[in-house]
Amino acid sequence: MNRVTQELSTELLDFPFDERCVATEPAHPRDAARLMVINRNAGTVEHAYVRDLLRWIGAGDALVVNQTSVLRARLCMDGTEGLLLGPCADGTWRMLIRRAKRYGAGAVLPLVTPHGTDSGDSIELVARDAEAWRVRIVAGQAGGGADDVIERSGWTPLPPYILKSRTTRGEQGDDDADRAEYETVYADVTARGSVAAPTAGLHFTGALLAQLRANGVRQESVTLHVGAGTFKPIDSAKLSEHPMHAERMMVPAATMTMLAERPRPRIVAVGTTSVRALESLPADAPANGWSGSTSILIAPGHQFRNVDAMLTNFHLPRSTLLALVGAFVGLERLKELYATAQHDGYRFYSFGDAMLIV
Repeated sequence: MNRVTQELSTELLDFPFDERCVATEPAHPRDAARLMVINRNAGTVEHAYVRDLLRWIGAGDALVVNQTSVLRARLCMDGTEGLLLGPCADGTWRMLIRRAKRYGAGAVLPLVTPHGTDSGDSIELVARDAEAWRVRIVAGQAGGGADDVIERSGWTPLPPYILKSRTTRGEQGDDDADRAEYETVYADVTARGSVAAPTAGLHFTGALLAQLRANGVRQESVTLHVGAGTFKPIDSAKLSEHPMHAERMMVPAATMTMLAERPRPRIVAVGTTSVRALESLPADAPANGWSGSTSILIAPGHQFRNVDAMLTNFHLPRSTLLALVGAFVGLERLKELYATAQHDGYRFYSFGDAMLIV
């Protein structure tokens, strides 16, 4: 870990924030979201829309996207709810459960579907596992395995700040709409594994991607399954003391080939998850693809090896995502840009507007 990261006080990741800037639904159409464009070399800031990306991304550039798909990981039970974290080798799942002290091993909790129907599906608590529970997913009369139960009885795992903001504003959510909107157009639905969407990718439409390809922009991919730790604020006094969560990732052979090209194309990473995947690759990663997990902490002082430009959303205070973007553009400069964004009415967080840093 570099010295700058070791000495970074978490207080430096704070910034004044107006909660009214939280977006509770995406722009329609997706590429109508606003776009703040920062040119690091020229020191300029421009204001546009995501649909205008062709002004800054063109022939010879490589757009790298995260193809992960969102698991219906939020489970609602009578009187409580939980979030699936991932499967275990023995067929159980790790799950965070609110008010977990009310329950003991062996308890069976019926699931409430997003449509208020009783599917008969349930979860059985098996044993405590650190801050989580190990649970068994039990199918009702509809049958099937755990994946089937999650698909029909699970809810879209929208970030807690969106759910809270909706409640504060008296807004009613629609899980069918959330399922469609909290997924990128290029997600590989055979690779469901994320408990949060790679949200910078939510801004793309099929038409915008086609326009980029027609103008000579390559599209390459990585897969990084976003974990629940992406929501976890930094509570420690120093960033280096924050326990980073591990996330499963895979980089295919085509992307490895692109990275090895000389001269290499300018790489525009879509979202912090794509950045994390690209910057996590070991120097000796095989040319035919690499898979594993990453718990990389990217913060000011990090030397970027595989990312030249970045499309990202506006992030939470005291978050590792803010530290990552601060490493790319400069932390104090980033906070100035965030102040400008709030003043100019940009929408923040998962369903919010975007920032392109070149």
